[in-house]
Amino acid sequence: MMYLCEKEIPVWVYVSILLLFTHTQTVPVSGAALKQEAALDNVATVLNHSMALVNRMENLLTLGNGSDVTLRVQTILTDEVKVIQAHSLVLTLQSDVFEDLLLNRNSSAVVLRETADCAAVFDKFIRYLYSGDISVRLDQAISLHKLASKYRVSVLQQGLTQYMIQHLSSDSPTGHVVSWYTYALQIMDLTLQESCLQYLSWNLTSVLQSGEWGSISEDLLLSLLQRSDLILQNELELYEALESWISQNKPASTTVETALKAVRYGMIPPQQLFRLQKQSALMQRYYETIRDLLFLAFQFHSASPIQLAKYFDVNCSIFTPRNYLSSSWGSPWVINNPTRDDRSFSFQTQLGPSGHDSSKRVTWNALFSPRWIPLSSRSSYTELGAMQPTRTEAGRPRIIVTPATSSSDFAGVSFQKTVIVMAKQQGKVVVRHVYNFHQSTEEAGDFLVDADLQRRVSEYLIDSSLYLHVVIKPLYHTLLVARK
Repeated sequence: MMYLCEKEIPVWVYVSILLLFTHTQTVPVSGAALKQEAALDNVATVLNHSMALVNRMENLLTLGNGSDVTLRVQTILTDEVKVIQAHSLVLTLQSDVFEDLLLNRNSSAVVLRETADCAAVFDKFIRYLYSGDISVRLDQAISLHKLASKYRVSVLQQGLTQYMIQHLSSDSPTGHVVSWYTYALQIMDLTLQESCLQYLSWNLTSVLQSGEWGSISEDLLLSLLQRSDLILQNELELYEALESWISQNKPASTTVETALKAVRYGMIPPQQLFRLQKQSALMQRYYETIRDLLFLAFQFHSASPIQLAKYFDVNCSIFTPRNYLSSSWGSPWVINNPTRDDRSFSFQTQLGPSGHDSSKRVTWNALFSPRWIPLSSRSSYTELGAMQPTRTEAGRPRIIVTPATSSSDFAGVSFQKTVIVMAKQQGKVVVRHVYNFHQSTEEAGDFLVDADLQRRVSEYLIDSSLYLHVVIKPLYHTLLVARK
């Protein structure tokens, strides 16, 4: 549970105080008197009892003292009615929707019809209008956001959106990211929608292993399958998860066919493809739908990239890797005390996913520097020969990934380098950021540009260490020759 709290006392509190003195006689004050009073205020001590005032306002709601309006909250399709004694002044100051309702009422009671989930948290919503803070659980976020949107309480609405974005990784019994994504689609909140979609894409392995995977919609499933930035162990893991989803949800044949065509069979080793042909009931049932894709995948695994590129467009998605975490595609790298000094390590990957290249390995060297200084900012000599000092704190983290050797085997292949930064959020290790290197470069220019690694509690560190995973993705190029 989390509390959302306004940083300042709500405006209606001050208005309420002013209204208490509306009958006080007004006395004109001269400019000189105002200047004198301002001068005295500069040396005055502020006594802040605002929280006591807020508590007294909350008691007005709890006890119903001075209430001039009764809210009758009726749950739709039931006989359940919740009665709340409220105050017109507070409601109208916080919500123009309430202002319109109260202006057009025919009695002291206002009937509000709400869905069951919104009715269950309506008293909590009203309390927020009096106090400016609210406790939120994961399963209440959507309901409260609906109320804040319906009654146009924009500050609460924005606060709840940020709450959802910041709590995507929180644990819940049945999961919540998928339902938040679906809700974001309904209300056309692009920020929340993209945040949910990015979380699902970057943490797909944990999503596949959760109960939430079976609850995703057909549209969301197909959207995920089209993405190249998915982070998971391998393509076989995605196929098996798709098979499980289809078994559980039993969608229409057209949906199954579209989903199966989005699997990148060229990224699955041929021995695993043979096994699926024999053991996967789904593949056997829809074999005719994906037969050509499987045939193309086997051709991909049996020929060199140069030979394949002579006859096929190797830029299509079936030959494009996603961000795979298995050892064939890269390596994890944990850097303890990352601000201390430069670090380096070496690792090996496969030359390419093609079965033709499965035995060929590429050795990579990675260098991490916590305070790299660009050439334009480095020490320079003055006219007298003295060297100008360099401010080391002006440097920024830098990572470089290069192949240890070059080879003729690299012909027709370029390597996309991706560095995944992990972090711990709500006690769970998740992907914090993904940096992609341009194919023609050896480093990510914006790597950790906003990270403060000096702080032990930096959101980019886990127990004072930087957790990285380097992924190497071979990309094949179509040769500019006439096809025979």
